[in-house]
Amino acid sequence: MTYLVTGATGAVGRHVVTSLLERGVRVRALTRSASRARFADEVEVVEGDLTRLDTIVPALEGVAGVHLIDTADSDYTPLRNGSELVKLLEGRKVTLLSSWGEGTLEPALRASTLDWTYIQPTEFMSNALAWAQSVRLSNRIEEPFAATKTVMVHEADIGAVIAHVLTSDGHTGKTYGLTGGERLDIPTKVRILGEAIGREIEFVELSIEQMRAKYAAEGVPEEMIDFQIRVFGDVDPDAYQPSSTVADLLGRTPLTFAQWAAEHADAFRPEYSSAR
Repeated sequence: MTYLVTGATGAVGRHVVTSLLERGVRVRALTRSASRARFADEVEVVEGDLTRLDTIVPALEGVAGVHLIDTADSDYTPLRNGSELVKLLEGRKVTLLSSWGEGTLEPALRASTLDWTYIQPTEFMSNALAWAQSVRLSNRIEEPFAATKTVMVHEADIGAVIAHVLTSDGHTGKTYGLTGGERLDIPTKVRILGEAIGREIEFVELSIEQMRAKYAAEGVPEEMIDFQIRVFGDVDPDAYQPSSTVADLLGRTPLTFAQWAAEHADAFRPEYSSAR
């Protein structure tokens, strides 16, 4: 069987591709730019865009299952053609990775007769890469909400769960919330990153006003800033708790932030920028 992975070069998509290969199935990777794709030789790379259905029709040929993302671009704009896209997927198993805002794809799937599963992760560990340049240049991380404990999830765990769902039965109509196994506040994450790169990183807590100014200067959309304040700001101290989804579906404990930090340590080292 062949499985189509959309957003294949993204933080999660590349892990979906790898996990499907490990399960011994054929993989077709959809990306807007094939030149960006770096996959094993056995992966079929095709160019396409979920906002242009004429590029999706040929990519679906011979496909038994599809992993979908619900955004139209790198700014996380929700797809506007969900109903039309769902009609093309008839007879195929579908997983959908949620973003931070619902678009047209989610309700279209819920109203369909497709064999679909909704994958709803918490905060990605790869979000920590937003700190990489600051650490490389100043050895400092500046963020608000230092005391808020979240349960970050490794993108490889998300990819493995999606591959499991696509290639096994019993998941129709379910929503799987994915987390890691640890509740960590920002100073703890900073300490773990420092241990991974071999030096202590300074942490500076920002006020909400300072956060707004910093994020706006970095080009973060205002609605995303508001979203982060709502999600990470005035929340109950016990708001975020680990789920058992990774253990239940994969039969193992979730990967840790220390593992993620060790894998990505080079991105936080000063010499990284000159090597790119």
